[in-house]
Amino acid sequence: MKPHLLTVLTVLTLATTTLAQSKVGFVPDDTAASVLKRQAGQRVELRLKSGEKLWGKVEAVGEKAVHLSALTGQDFSDAVVLLDDVSAVIIRTGK
Repeated sequence: MKPHLLTVLTVLTLATTTLAQSKVGFVPDDTAASVLKRQAGQRVELRLKSGEKLWGKVEAVGEKAVHLSALTGQDFSDAVVLLDDVSAVIIRTGK
């Protein structure tokens, strides 16, 4: 009975870890740029060091900046944000 319990716990732990990692795809060496590159074409929220929040669609990520289009609350506006100014990338993982 104990070997089966250990097997079940191991499988559950691996499944939970895989599920948690797959939503954002985080890896220990990630940077704001690498996370944003994986989110190309998706909507994200950027929290800037200044405290400002920008919510938009990731169009492109360069070496030093990210292009966001369709900014929420700012009709017909895009933004180019310096990656050094980004303190957090918020990704909606649920519906």
